[in-house]
Amino acid sequence: MTQFRQDKMTEKERWEALLNRQPIDRVPLSLQSLGFSVRNVGYPLARTYDDPEKSFWAQVWSNEMYGATHYTWYLGGAFPAREFGGEVKMPDDKYSMAPSLIHPAIQSEEDIEKLELPDVKTAGMMPLFMHFSKLQEENGYPILMYAGGTLTRVGYICDVERMCRWMIKKPELVHKLCRLETDFILEMNKYWVETFGPERILGYSGSPTESNQVISPKFFKEFALPYQREVFDKARAIGVKHFFTHICGEQNLNLPYWSQFSHGDPGIISIGHEIDIETAAKYFPNDIIYGNVDPTIIQFGTPEEVYEMSGVCIEKGKTCSSGFIFSPGCELPVNAPPYNVWMLRKAVNDFGWYE
Repeated sequence: MTQFRQDKMTEKERWEALLNRQPIDRVPLSLQSLGFSVRNVGYPLARTYDDPEKSFWAQVWSNEMYGATHYTWYLGGAFPAREFGGEVKMPDDKYSMAPSLIHPAIQSEEDIEKLELPDVKTAGMMPLFMHFSKLQEENGYPILMYAGGTLTRVGYICDVERMCRWMIKKPELVHKLCRLETDFILEMNKYWVETFGPERILGYSGSPTESNQVISPKFFKEFALPYQREVFDKARAIGVKHFFTHICGEQNLNLPYWSQFSHGDPGIISIGHEIDIETAAKYFPNDIIYGNVDPTIIQFGTPEEVYEMSGVCIEKGKTCSSGFIFSPGCELPVNAPPYNVWMLRKAVNDFGWYE
C-alpha cells in the first residue's frame, strides 16, 4: 500500500505561494478536469456546461478526492458561438465528449456586416459563467475570466474551415471578426473586474486553433499575436495580475511569438505534451510552467506508463526557476480510468517533493 508523505501546506497555501513567488513543499497537481469531474461524482456529462453549480462542486470534490490543486474552471462549451447567435449541441449521448458547433453565426460574408457585439451580461452562456465566478468568489477560489484565444473563438463564430479559407483569400474578413471578438473579450474583462475587483481574477486563454496543426506561424503572427497581446495588456492595465495561458497542441514554432508579451507577474504557461517542459521554461523563465502528460496515455496507457511519464514530467518541472504545476497536457479525458488518474497523484508523492 502506498504511504503518502505528510503535506506541509494546504492546496490553497501552495497555490498562493506560487503566485507570490514563494517556496512550496511539493509540486502541485492540477487535474485540469471538467467532464471527468462531473462523471466522477455521478452527474450527466452535459452538466459540465449547462449547470455551473454542479460543474463547480464536481471539480471541488474531485480535486479533494485526488489531492489536486486549488483551481476550478468553466468554459461553457464552444464559447462564444451562442453569444454571437450560433447554435451548439450539448454532449447528450455516449459518443459525445464535449459541446459541438452545429450552426455557426457566420455562414457567409454578408453575415459579418449584420454581426453585433453581444451583451456581456445576458448573451448565451454569460449568466452561467457569472454564476460560476460567484461560486468561486464565495468559496475562496481564483476567479476565472476569459482573456483571449482570439482565433479559437473566431472559429466558433464562423467555423474553423471557413476561417482558414478566408485567412488565405480574404484576410480582411478574419481581421474584422478578430476585432469584434477582441472587443467582446475586452468588454467582458471590464465587467468581471468591475464585479469582483482584479485581485483574485485569473485571466484564461485557451488556444487550440492557434496550433501549428491548424495554422502556420506566419498566420499566428498576423491573426493571433496582436489581438492576444492587446487583451493581456489592457487587462493588466485594469489591475489583473495573473493569466493562465494554455498553449494547446503543437506550437513550438509559435513560442517566439507567445514570449513577446507579458503573461502576468507571474503568469501560468500551460503546455501540451508536444512542447518539452525545459523548452517552455527557456521561453518563459519568469512564469510558472504547467503540464504536460499526454492525455492519450492517461486514457489508454497502463498505470505503469502513466506513472513513468508523470515522473519524467515532474523531474523536469522541478527545475523550472519560477515554479511548476503538474497536470495533463490538456483537459483530462472524460473516460480516463480512475486508477490512471490516481497514478498522477502517486507520482507527485514519489517525485514531487522539494528537499
